[in-house]
Amino acid sequence: MPNVELLPKAELHLHIEGTLEPEMVFTMAQKNGVTLPYSSIDDLKSRYSFSDLQSFLDLYYACMSVLRTEDDFADLAAAYLARASADGVRHAELFFDPQAHTSRGVSIDAVIDGLLRGLADAQKTTGITGGLILCFLRHLPASEAMETLESVAHRSGDLLGVGLDSAEVGFPPHLFEDVFARARQLGLHVVAHAGEEGPPEYVWEALNTLKVERIDHGVRSLEDPELVAHLRDQRVPLTVCPLSNVRLGGVSSINLHRLRDMLDAGLMVTINSDDPAYFGGYIADNYRAVADALDISNDQLRQMAAFSIEASFLPAEAKAPLLAEIAAWSG
Repeated sequence: MPNVELLPKAELHLHIEGTLEPEMVFTMAQKNGVTLPYSSIDDLKSRYSFSDLQSFLDLYYACMSVLRTEDDFADLAAAYLARASADGVRHAELFFDPQAHTSRGVSIDAVIDGLLRGLADAQKTTGITGGLILCFLRHLPASEAMETLESVAHRSGDLLGVGLDSAEVGFPPHLFEDVFARARQLGLHVVAHAGEEGPPEYVWEALNTLKVERIDHGVRSLEDPELVAHLRDQRVPLTVCPLSNVRLGGVSSINLHRLRDMLDAGLMVTINSDDPAYFGGYIADNYRAVADALDISNDQLRQMAAFSIEASFLPAEAKAPLLAEIAAWSG
């Protein structure tokens, strides 16, 4: 088995709230006086069996209710970044869901300031770099997404970009066209979840209507040969999350994941962990899982790591030395 922890990489599809381990859920609940609907850590862990995306989201939002203060978000980021650094992550672009916090009375500034502090502290201690991507909850009205965006417009310089997540089916990307146009006007990068549970048409909409620079997930793109050709020719990055796809029922086992088909089609695939506390593994676990189950070669692992750096929003001068390190990795 290759030593994937020594392979430099970027993580581009990571929901920071999805790194909330059960032990931290209970620690923060006790600190903040939050009553949980779970009797113990083991009880909570026993609920980690999901039939689809929505069944996961119900638990996900219940657990994040323990996050209340700036320090909570700083601690959450610090814990993830320490683990990511040990997995060989050199750069991490963190998704966060402000609407899930402001709806509970938590200040959006507390969320952003805590996460930024966690990123700054991690860079000092481990050298890992990173940034924040503010995601809109697509099951909520686009008007609320716009309000959220405008509430942080004055500090857009603290963000890398915006994204679109939560329940996909029934909430097509075009609903958020104006929001994403405003984000681009603010100079922010734009990405969106599409083609996880939603059809290839959602991927087309994300590209043509929202004008996204990356597609998060995108595994159902393979159902549309014209879309596959477009993604390949335009070198559109896809932030694939293999263990997540298995846990949420998108594929019945990792052995049946179509990652190899995506690579064989010439797609710019990156490997990521999505919500690792819930889906059975952080980024190195995902690399190992596909290497073992799908007979992914060291050359292909190296290629996907290089894609992750190329697809990141790092400046070109920061990408070059990382790409050189990846080229030198031998497994």
